[in-house]
Amino acid sequence: MNKIWLFGAAISMVLAFGSCKPKQSAYKAAYEQAKEKESTAPVEVVEQEEEIVEEVAPVSKPRTSTATTRSEKISAAQGEDASRLKRYSVVIGSFKNKTNAYSLKERMQNAGYNAVLGENEQGMLRVIVASFNDKADAADSRDAIKAKYAPDFQDAWLLERQY
Repeated sequence: MNKIWLFGAAISMVLAFGSCKPKQSAYKAAYEQAKEKESTAPVEVVEQEEEIVEEVAPVSKPRTSTATTRSEKISAAQGEDASRLKRYSVVIGSFKNKTNAYSLKERMQNAGYNAVLGENEQGMLRVIVASFNDKADAADSRDAIKAKYAPDFQDAWLLERQY
């Protein structure tokens, strides 16, 4: 009688623990569904024509910007050129993970930007694609990046460097 109870308990344990592990087919189905959704998403190709515009020397008037900024003490990350960090910077990404920060920096360099990594006092790496002494110029650059890379980088922001 004890052998039957022991055998029944063993089978119950096998069934109970066997049902807890994840099913690989569920992961595969989710992966296939994501790949299908990715491949059916419409790809939009935009052709841009180059327009030649003659500029007339503008009457210089002081530009001011009401763009909001975040102030931080920031320095160039290890191996970066500190001279490329000016008072106002356009930040497109903030990372704790160095690999992610360097990956985005490299992507933007391949796109023609002079990207640099800055590090704040808390150890966050800021991916900076442009840096200016004038706040209005920085705001214009941020807006141009948002427009060029829509919907990516819509959360780009201005960083005012504290010394």
